[in-house]
Amino acid sequence: MSKPPIYFLRHGQTDWNAQGRLQGRLDIPLNATGRGQARRNGGVLTDLIEAPTTMTYIASPLMRTRQTMEIAREALGLPPDGFAVDDRLLEINFGEWEGKTWAGIKSDSPEDYRARTADGFNHAVPGGESYAMVTARVASWLADVTAPTVVVSHGGIMRCLRGHVLGLPDAAILHLEVPQDRVMLIEGGAVRLL
Repeated sequence: MSKPPIYFLRHGQTDWNAQGRLQGRLDIPLNATGRGQARRNGGVLTDLIEAPTTMTYIASPLMRTRQTMEIAREALGLPPDGFAVDDRLLEINFGEWEGKTWAGIKSDSPEDYRARTADGFNHAVPGGESYAMVTARVASWLADVTAPTVVVSHGGIMRCLRGHVLGLPDAAILHLEVPQDRVMLIEGGAVRLL
């Protein structure tokens, strides 16, 4: 059975994105660039969605995704707060690594860094999750999608959802592009970045 279309937006940029810090579950707000990206993506949605009031809208509960959804909904002429949240759309839990840069992790936790480098999909960060665990969460969410949906979530979720839909090898999922200024359309088993 074919799934209805899903319009996926990664949240706009935060200061931590710009600094290369892992945010994970930490609640970091959008910066000015991120608000602009959310407006841009909302504009793309206005060109793609003929009847915005007929869509389902759902986001990760974190601030940066909620802010992105509010801006996108305003672009569609909708009240900013008319959407649901789902914990299955939370970013990958980076545990002890949250707030750190990759260079800092490599320096402070060389053994864990090497283990993650050796198997980035299955290695669970200390106190956190693996991409395999996130993919299971995303697959559970996707199974529940029954209507055309606009979703705002995170880079890790974007990778895992795209990889799951396309049936990609685990290692390939880690290298998928996760732009903050593009809309990912999932439709008919295909994935396009718009």
